[in-house]
Amino acid sequence: MAEHDVRDPIRGRAARSHWLVALVGLAFGVPVGALLLADDRSDVHVVVLVAVFCAAVAAERLNVHVEFRRQSLHSSGSELAFVLALVELGGAWTAVTRAAAVVLVFSSQRLPAPKVVFNAAVAVVEAGVAVAVLALLPPGGITEPSSWLSYLLAIFAANMVGGVFVVGAVTLSQGYPGRAIWTSLFVPVLVIGPVAVLIGLTALLLLHATVWSWLIVAPLTLALGLLYRRFGTVARQSQSLEQVYDFARRVEEVQPDEAGTRQIVQAVRELLNAESVALWLPPYLDEGPRLVVATEDGVDWYDGPGDPDDLLRRRAVASAEGVIHVALARADEAERAALARRGVADLLGAPVTTAAGEPGYLEVCDRRSDLVTFSSSERGALDSMLTHVNAAIRQQQLLTRIRYDADHDRLTGLPNRQRLAAEIDELLSADPAGARAGLILASLGTYADVTDTLGHAASDELLLVTAGLLREHAPPRALLARMEREQFAVLLPGLSLAATEQAARRLREAAATRVRVAGLDLEVSLTIGVVAAPVHGTDAGILMQRADVALLAAENSGGVASYHPVLDQQSLRRLQLGTELEQAMADRQISVVFQPVIDAQSNDIVSVETLVRWVHPRYGNVPPEEVIGLAEQIGRIGAITDHVLDLALARCRGWLDQGIALSVAVNVSASSLAEPDLVERIRGALLRHQVPGELLILELTESSVVDDAVRESSVLDDLHDLGLRLSMDDFGTGYSSLSQLRQLPIDELKIDKSFILTMATSQGESFIARSIIELAHNLGLSVVAEGVEDEMTRNQLATMGCDKLQGFLISRPLAEDRLEKWLLARAGVRSAAPGAAHRRLFVRT
Repeated sequence: MAEHDVRDPIRGRAARSHWLVALVGLAFGVPVGALLLADDRSDVHVVVLVAVFCAAVAAERLNVHVEFRRQSLHSSGSELAFVLALVELGGAWTAVTRAAAVVLVFSSQRLPAPKVVFNAAVAVVEAGVAVAVLALLPPGGITEPSSWLSYLLAIFAANMVGGVFVVGAVTLSQGYPGRAIWTSLFVPVLVIGPVAVLIGLTALLLLHATVWSWLIVAPLTLALGLLYRRFGTVARQSQSLEQVYDFARRVEEVQPDEAGTRQIVQAVRELLNAESVALWLPPYLDEGPRLVVATEDGVDWYDGPGDPDDLLRRRAVASAEGVIHVALARADEAERAALARRGVADLLGAPVTTAAGEPGYLEVCDRRSDLVTFSSSERGALDSMLTHVNAAIRQQQLLTRIRYDADHDRLTGLPNRQRLAAEIDELLSADPAGARAGLILASLGTYADVTDTLGHAASDELLLVTAGLLREHAPPRALLARMEREQFAVLLPGLSLAATEQAARRLREAAATRVRVAGLDLEVSLTIGVVAAPVHGTDAGILMQRADVALLAAENSGGVASYHPVLDQQSLRRLQLGTELEQAMADRQISVVFQPVIDAQSNDIVSVETLVRWVHPRYGNVPPEEVIGLAEQIGRIGAITDHVLDLALARCRGWLDQGIALSVAVNVSASSLAEPDLVERIRGALLRHQVPGELLILELTESSVVDDAVRESSVLDDLHDLGLRLSMDDFGTGYSSLSQLRQLPIDELKIDKSFILTMATSQGESFIARSIIELAHNLGLSVVAEGVEDEMTRNQLATMGCDKLQGFLISRPLAEDRLEKWLLARAGVRSAAPGAAHRRLFVRT
């Protein structure tokens, strides 16, 4: 018979009432039992009754447990006792003996009362079904084959009905478990049940032949029962082996990250059908200790496995036997207390090999079945799994080491320049408007002398000592980094420039000491450059570059210096960049990217803004504002302007050759506007590339347009006469007036992105944007909004009547090849407008 076990809810797990299941069973069992008792007239010999009852008890105890999620399905040889009872006792006493055997056996196993009641009721119902079938197919004598068939069909039908009751109980208590449960239930009904019935009939035949045949039947039945029990054990071991293979496959496929660790823990829980599994890993590199938990109810922490003084954890980690097993039934007082803090009754624990030099700890708590507890089979399975768990953890830690080495200094273990830059950018981007941070760049003055005289081993020792001093005296929230050679950096979140300068002086004084290196007393002397965000920059590249400038100045200013723009003249980096600027253009290190601008109403791509980029082989990406500032400082701004203009017009010419008209916009600085040959150079570029003037837009800053020297010259009019359009960039940040705009040959205004970025959340910025749009339209100017990054802002601007949109919502700045891919993916082509020679592009939505 297949019997049902639904585990009681533990640790807060909500479950449907088990008593409801029991009451449903009684609703069927009581009427069936009453009918059987009322209909039975047979006399029963007490000795036979006792013998059959003992056989029923033995059969119920001799069973195989099959786990299905939280269910334990017990397949026993009770059909043998069932057929004995039907033949010798009749229907009523069959129901009584079977129900009594179930109550006795299940109560001795200390199962909850609802389970005992339900299974006893099902035993009565099964007896009733068997009696009903025998009424339809009345058996004759026990020696007649037709009788054998009747009993086989009767017990088969009873088992089928019992199986349906079990599925119903599972569904009622926990929801429908799926088709797999039918196989778990009815394979024993089809295979084991008929065999048990045949064995019972054979025993009856022998006993009817001679009563002394019990001397043969009893040991033979006992041997078959033991073989059946052994079959169940082997089947469980085979299932465990298959699950270990499946576990190994799953572990090989997990990702080497935090989610992968959680998948490993979850796989262990599923394999061992456990209530909870916890994996504790020790600190490793810059990672703290981790406790990863997988439980039936989704809890991600429970008391015990994370405690280094926990008895079970200490015992498992120190165990030379591998996996330990602690069960409540065999636990001493200390073990009971350790189990109680977890709220469990059965635990497997094992050490986990890690690369941290300290073992981790894995524990598996409670099977999800009441009747099947952890055994030697599960201990062996967990021991096999540990090989795969250890390999997966080591692989994760190897990748952690690779990532750690990529952004940490190998000698000191401190973050390197790359990691520091990422930390600065993350800190400043978290609050672009209000973030403050100080950056100290410190150089060890005696490093070069120590290296030259004592060698690299001594200089490395000096660096380690210096790193220790800086760790000791740096403020609590500071991030200390090793840059290169003798340089260290200290990032100070939340500090102003004045506070950073004070911290730098205190740090220099605290580190000024004599240390023992290579047997000599050496003096630690630091030279420090100071910068602060946002006053000196708002990204890591600018801040670190300006800290370099300040550090050079500090050598001649008492050991500590803060950045000031005039110090740029002393920057070796800027000097090198300046000398390489011309060659960088020839080598195409200085290139351009394009950012599309679209019509706010039609989605037509009306132009692309051309932006300069310099990827230096040593310094990496040089910020655009630094490129322009450097070119202006060394008098090469004209060359940069011509270079960018040529690249922009070449791209425009390419589109014209494809029959597409798409304007290009080029930024022109105030310095370029002052150059006397600017107009002729632009005229020559247009002729050289055969691009009509109307496809070129020159973007001019507001401050440069209203400059008195520019206004008094004819440069803007001369440029406008070339047919090109003039756009006032970053409008709203300068000091132009309405009367000035009326006097200038400007075609469009670009609203500065500082107003656009916060429009969706600031009514004030939204009002300013609306006012600029209305002002421009009243003057006959078109309006471009730059910095459009979300649909809400886009919709607001379109409603306000803004003409053109530019920003990350449409596209980031793209290199030429990526722009072409973007156009292929996102843009469509409109036919040429009436009277126009070229087609237009638009963004598909």
